[in-house]
Amino acid sequence: MTDAAGATGAPKTNRSMETRMPAFTPEDDSKDRFFHELAALSDRMIAAHGKDFSMGALILAARFIAEGKPFTREPVDH
Repeated sequence: MTDAAGATGAPKTNRSMETRMPAFTPEDDSKDRFFHELAALSDRMIAAHGKDFSMGALILAARFIAEGKPFTREPVDH
């Protein structure tokens, strides 16, 4: 095979496709399961309340995590 510059040889391949991914660690497996759970939860929220609600809820959750806020409120004594 000859290319436009006249060089011959095998066709070039994408090296990243040739590289094998290392085996998942137990932590990788755990994180992957959480991503699957998050995807399923997101799909249910979108189906029930739409994309805007789903995105807002996930952003709010991320903000609570970043700020160290609890996800539940303490009961109020009356």
